[in-house]
Amino acid sequence: MTNRLAGQASAYLRQHAGNPVDWQPYGDEAFAEAARRDVPVFISIGYAACHWCHVMAHESFEDQTTADELNSRFVSIKVDREERPDVDSVYMAACQAMGEQGGWPLSIFALPDGRAFYAGTYYPPRPVPGRPSFRQVLDAVWEAWTERREAVERQGAALAEGLGGVFSAHLLDIAAPAGAIEPQLLADAVTALVTHEDPEHGGFGGAPKFPPSPVLEFLVRHAGATNGSGESAAVARALAGRTLAAMCRSALFDALAGGFARYSVTADWSLPHYEKMLYDNVQLLRVLAHWMRLGGSEEFPLEEARAAAGLTADWMLRELGLPEGGFASSLDADSERDGRSVEGGYYVWTRSEFAAALGPEAADDAARLAGVFGLPLGPHADRAAPLHAGRALEPEERELFERHRAALLADRSRRTAPGRDDKVVAEWNGLAVAALADAAWALGRPELLEEARGAAGLLQAVHWDGSRLLRVSHAGTAAGIEGLLADYAACAEGAFALYAATGEERWYAWGEELLAAATRRFVADGLLSDDAVERTGAAAVQTALAGARTLDPHDTETPSGASLLAGALLTHAAYSGSADHRALASSILGGLPTMLRQGARVAGWSLAVAQASLAGPLEVAIVGSPGEQRRRLHAEALAATNPGLVVAVGAPVGEDARVPLLAHRGAADDGGPLAYVCREFACRLPVASREALREQLALGG
Repeated sequence: MTNRLAGQASAYLRQHAGNPVDWQPYGDEAFAEAARRDVPVFISIGYAACHWCHVMAHESFEDQTTADELNSRFVSIKVDREERPDVDSVYMAACQAMGEQGGWPLSIFALPDGRAFYAGTYYPPRPVPGRPSFRQVLDAVWEAWTERREAVERQGAALAEGLGGVFSAHLLDIAAPAGAIEPQLLADAVTALVTHEDPEHGGFGGAPKFPPSPVLEFLVRHAGATNGSGESAAVARALAGRTLAAMCRSALFDALAGGFARYSVTADWSLPHYEKMLYDNVQLLRVLAHWMRLGGSEEFPLEEARAAAGLTADWMLRELGLPEGGFASSLDADSERDGRSVEGGYYVWTRSEFAAALGPEAADDAARLAGVFGLPLGPHADRAAPLHAGRALEPEERELFERHRAALLADRSRRTAPGRDDKVVAEWNGLAVAALADAAWALGRPELLEEARGAAGLLQAVHWDGSRLLRVSHAGTAAGIEGLLADYAACAEGAFALYAATGEERWYAWGEELLAAATRRFVADGLLSDDAVERTGAAAVQTALAGARTLDPHDTETPSGASLLAGALLTHAAYSGSADHRALASSILGGLPTMLRQGARVAGWSLAVAQASLAGPLEVAIVGSPGEQRRRLHAEALAATNPGLVVAVGAPVGEDARVPLLAHRGAADDGGPLAYVCREFACRLPVASREALREQLALGG
């Protein structure tokens, strides 16, 4: 038996295609059926790599008795939160408004028009202290629906009105003039972040502990804005170094094959939640590339950063790279071990497994490395654990590990690998393009540029129809909803980064097209929202918010659509001289002081963009025929730490230059390349040598 989820782009939905529950994808058809049958809607929201989503699926959604109750009394909808973050954000807010903590799987009960009236998260198959069973919840909801219908509808209406007011309050009035960002605001943000640092284990807050990717990008940019001079720049550099070191030396990072897990269950980073997400890894790869531009620090040396970045890039290409181009969304937390599904089963080792992988001839090395990586001894020697040094390896330990890495990888490759969600999400792939473009130059690995081109080519050919961008594709075919603001803005971010790295004008042109579409589709009546103003298939979402438009300006595990748009607008303004785009970016950043009252940790990318705005625009135009000298000038420009810098590369061109920054720039009399360092299109005398360019960049243009 299959339900209506077979053939969906989302691996999470396809995982439930064989359930006895008559699941439907989220859409108007499902809500219309609920209205026709006059039954409530059950909406289950999760994602493919979610451990507890798999648990509830096995316990309840694969159970025939539970399925019979759902099928007879409800219309059941399965939602991938990664495919439909708009749906997830609305119903997560509804869950939290009802006093639940929130999380996934998210369980929502709604009226046939989409308005939520009851919510929770994971429910066990049998009641436990303080938690009813899932079937008890189903019975209670049905009893309320049939016996207290009027009260249920009042609850749904009141909640929708309240949520609509909350979401509307975040809409940005981009028509209003914005004041300038003051440098002290950013220095104060650094100070505030230091107060939230875990001084013992690194990172921010306690358990569970997540990689603070957008915040790290701000700290690295703040440190690089003045080449490390100034008190707050030094503080930012040290804080970023400590945080990166803590993560890269911990179980969060796969020391064997690269890549970061989603978060640590423990405050000391020693026990990861093993799912691996594209969006975490591309952001951290880019942060590491930018950290390398700074030259590292005592807290986190350059070579250690280079090793972590290289492994992460390799892991992305090997584990998430798709044959059609682009990158899959995630790897599951669970994998098979000893015949059963175990969280982290693919990644953990016992002492005996570790020794067997290296072989009897390397028994001493195995014992030493097992101790370095904290594998249990004594009565717990049969307990499997992740490889976790928790510190920088000594040179001889590093050499020993490198000597045996291939054997360990070969042994692990014989295990059952975690499942992969191979849908392509435009937003995360746009960020991947930017990360690979920057990492290619930082690591000196031009093959990473080819991977960036492949991902950008897929996005342009499959997701983009010339006026609209679709959020998701699978196996080379786009499907589902139009992209959200974050999709358009992240793809523009990636396109401009790829242009800077390659000088290929097609990517600059595509970035311009995306920005034009974004400002056309997400701005109305002077207000910026996350959803396109005119969008199909969103009726139930809008009803759940009493018709309100939505915008979440906060940066969470990924940058918000608004902050990404502000960054892409600033970049384009630096290339083109567009005063309108710079003003629009400033208007978006105008909400930063208000957001910072909730804490700097929810404004990481906004702070990073604000830092770029303060430091720029600093423009470098490199003009001349391709060759080694132009490549050296290009490399020097891309190694600069100023976060407000953009780089354009091309042949001599006149007034009709596709990239305005290149217009009227000539090569040397002998045809050799020249570099022009400019601020707001006012340029210093061009230079021909790498040393002279470095000197001008050090002076700030």
